[in-house]
Amino acid sequence: MKYRVLPRFSADYQKLSEQERLAFKKTLARFIVASREYEANPENYVWPKSLRVERLTGTGIMAMTWSFSGPDGRATFEFVTVENEQIVVWRRVGRHSIYREP
Repeated sequence: MKYRVLPRFSADYQKLSEQERLAFKKTLARFIVASREYEANPENYVWPKSLRVERLTGTGIMAMTWSFSGPDGRATFEFVTVENEQIVVWRRVGRHSIYREP
């Protein structure tokens, strides 16, 4: 599945520690597999509990938790269609505070 990142995601990512970046990348591998499965069956897909993916209330934006231990790690994203192909748009990455402006 293709993806793109918003400038805000890039800025957020630069603020992460090296340890946080590694944790996010590790989780990203599982997310890629799951998002391909989601793409094949979005209406009935159940995300793996380990990714803790949820839709943010009243939006098309989704959130994934990539770390539960201190510091917490979260990322927001959405699926969009570009030229008849579904892609992931990464919006924000960081701690719980990213939910204020996902």
